[in-house]
Amino acid sequence: MSSRKPLTALGLMSGTSLDGVDAAIISTDGERVFSFGPVAAFPYDPAFRADLRNLLGTLGNETVAAELTRRHALAVGGLLAENDLSGADVDLIGFHGQTLLHEPEKGLTRQIGDGAMLARETGIAAVSDFRSNDMANGGEGAPLAPLFHAALARDLEKPVAVLNLGGVGNVTWIGEGDLLAFDTGPGNALIDDWTVKTIARPMDEGGRLARAGRADEAILSGFLDHPYFAKTPPKSLDRDCFSLASLQDKTTISAQDGAATLTAFTVRAVAASQDFFPSPPQRWLVSGGGRRNGYLMETLKGALAAPVDPVEAVGWNGDALEAQAFAFLAVRSFYGLPLSLPTTTGVSRPVTGGVLNT
Repeated sequence: MSSRKPLTALGLMSGTSLDGVDAAIISTDGERVFSFGPVAAFPYDPAFRADLRNLLGTLGNETVAAELTRRHALAVGGLLAENDLSGADVDLIGFHGQTLLHEPEKGLTRQIGDGAMLARETGIAAVSDFRSNDMANGGEGAPLAPLFHAALARDLEKPVAVLNLGGVGNVTWIGEGDLLAFDTGPGNALIDDWTVKTIARPMDEGGRLARAGRADEAILSGFLDHPYFAKTPPKSLDRDCFSLASLQDKTTISAQDGAATLTAFTVRAVAASQDFFPSPPQRWLVSGGGRRNGYLMETLKGALAAPVDPVEAVGWNGDALEAQAFAFLAVRSFYGLPLSLPTTTGVSRPVTGGVLNT
């Protein structure tokens, strides 16, 4: 057993879907999760979401970064107030910030958010800047949740694959003592961008738009010819690595067929990821917003050989998993434990990371 004291940590995540702040509390010593506390989601209003969307692919600006931090501080206060807790009940915050740019081939990743400001506004020590040290040591800077997935899956039958379908898709393959992780390809980001453009909706609710369409195999083949899919992991993607250009160039494609094509792209990219696994998983567990897309989940089940279930099937919370992961990583950072491994980000050796703001 670990001699490290369990800490109560509050994790915050604003993902590539740009939908808001997820907040979650766990108790952990950085190796085991002893208990799960309350969770909450704090959606962004359309105007702020548009501000973030307009900054994708840039280094951001101080005004939006400060506003993002303020909203995270409000999320902390909101979660605590909703559950009759105070700042004194939390030892540490894990603050990921908002990714605007991720170009690992250039050694560049950019998350906006001010950890020192968050610590001041909440009165709670906050760990931020989780990715820089990984990249400084030869890593991709992503994905960072795999060690948390492994901690949760310690008692599950293995191998098991944990698939997160946020804006980008990423998978953690967990064997007996082995771990492999990488981004599979698009998750929901392209589908969301398409529905914003074509039907003025932020997402394809339940996959209804895609279900009414038919995938365009020529466009799909072009997407899958991208060199990323032949690259050996570890590997990671920027949210905007793929674009809607090939759909937009085909002016006759319907909103339904475009959604079906993009949904098929996500699924086939996941299916192709299996080629890199050391052995086939016994089961797939799906987290993130994509698991709420009924058509996407049905299509995944048809494309993968093993059973596919939302993570709730094993008692996890798929909406809070990434926020919980950054609570877990904050404690690992506090204790100087590695946040990433050569098999999860391509880092040269297991390295810790994060900056403690008090």
